[in-house]
Amino acid sequence: MLTKVYGAAVQGIDATLITIEVNCSRGCMFYLVGLPDSAVKESQQRIRSALQVNGYRMPTCTTTINMAPADIRKEGSAYDLPLAIGMLAASDTLRSDKLDKYLLMGELSLDGSLQPIKGVLPIAIKARELGFEGMIVPQQNAREAAVVNKLTVYGAENLKEVAEFFSGERQLTPTVVNTREEFFAHQSETDLDFADVKGQENVKRALEVAAAGGHNILLIGAPGSGKSMLAKRLPSILPPLSLGESLETTKIHSVAGKLGREGGLISRRPFRDPHHTISTIAMTGGGSFPQPGEISLAHNGVLFLDELPEFNRNVLEVLRQPLEDRKITIARVKYSVEYPASFTLVASMNPCPCGYYNHPTKACVCSPGQVQKYLNRISGPLLDRIDLQIEVVPVPFEKMADARPAESSATIRERVIRARRIQEQRYADIEGVYCNAQMNSRLLSLYARPDDNGLALLKNAMNRLNLSARAYDRILKVARTIADLDESETIRSAHLAEAIGYRNLDREDWAG
Repeated sequence: MLTKVYGAAVQGIDATLITIEVNCSRGCMFYLVGLPDSAVKESQQRIRSALQVNGYRMPTCTTTINMAPADIRKEGSAYDLPLAIGMLAASDTLRSDKLDKYLLMGELSLDGSLQPIKGVLPIAIKARELGFEGMIVPQQNAREAAVVNKLTVYGAENLKEVAEFFSGERQLTPTVVNTREEFFAHQSETDLDFADVKGQENVKRALEVAAAGGHNILLIGAPGSGKSMLAKRLPSILPPLSLGESLETTKIHSVAGKLGREGGLISRRPFRDPHHTISTIAMTGGGSFPQPGEISLAHNGVLFLDELPEFNRNVLEVLRQPLEDRKITIARVKYSVEYPASFTLVASMNPCPCGYYNHPTKACVCSPGQVQKYLNRISGPLLDRIDLQIEVVPVPFEKMADARPAESSATIRERVIRARRIQEQRYADIEGVYCNAQMNSRLLSLYARPDDNGLALLKNAMNRLNLSARAYDRILKVARTIADLDESETIRSAHLAEAIGYRNLDREDWAG
């Protein structure tokens, strides 16, 4: 008897329908075809044990299973459940007219219990897109799949529950999630607040500018000056995620298996801070079975690289293309996978090997050559993609002891949101540009042209401070953002002066 059951394969952050065709005929052999990997082939032993423990018999006939389309590689143990149900139906142990209405995915334990799987959200989106009535997944993944509306999602604990559901002996309770209510209820929650930071007003302002324009930022300062503390608070002033951004971000984390049991829509912008010993593959994504890397997990959020010069040179260089294209393509011999990677880069570093170059009270023991060599660990092309470079000076005792509360993240965030709305309206008709950091030379000439006084100031600053040519565009982009924060149509001299102050490393005399 020929039976068809439906599952899905995840490629990148999208799913493809997999039709599992099971045919039972005379004989006693077992064939599994359709380009399965080792984990899929091993499902025979898991299914055999699960059926026996739950009172079912393994088919005693020749069982041929085809996983179509056969040219797509099937990976992982998530096909155990549809394979088992297909075998029961093909051997006439299970009779149901509902198999074609549901998409099934789940890993089986030897006792038949269902274990959680990765990538449930993109599979659920595909199931709704293809018109399936519902979807059956492990109970731990039910909330994640229930985020998708107009799709009935059932969470099951074991194989027996699913088999009895299809035979009509049991009713499963659908999992219902009010997506919008939960999303907006947790959207403004934050664990860290700029109100807790004493002093550092100039750095807070730089972070506000970075958040308002989507600019990458580099913090340079001595150990203990507060670089990490400030960087970790940047997500608290970024604009809230839209539902579209949240869904895309959640899909990436679902594919990577990062959502957990209570997985729903991610409502807060991601903050990823990998250690400086991270490998190139862990940063960009990839592996034998390609998975999203840190730059994709930071999509629509912040990627924080602490102690930037300590990262492997190759790891830093692979960031150049994603910073420009806001996506990463992982190519293999037979296929390629594309992951989104639109993030704000926040990096921090010491100014020299000992950490005390330009320190107000402690003497630096490094020679000028050592300082320059340390800075040269960061390549010019990567530095060229960082719009703001600002020194972080240790906070004096008087400010640390000041009991007055600092400005809260909520207040700063309101200004950032207003500036972002101005940019959304400005670039509404330009595809792929959403904020000032994404402007090209043509857009700079249209929207970031300073007046005559501003041009004179910029020319004077570049000559006196020995600023490099690459700083010119960056200064104009940042000045445009500062003007947006002031809700000014034109870029004034004050906006340019502030933007020039954020280009410390471009000064030829900075390292002595």
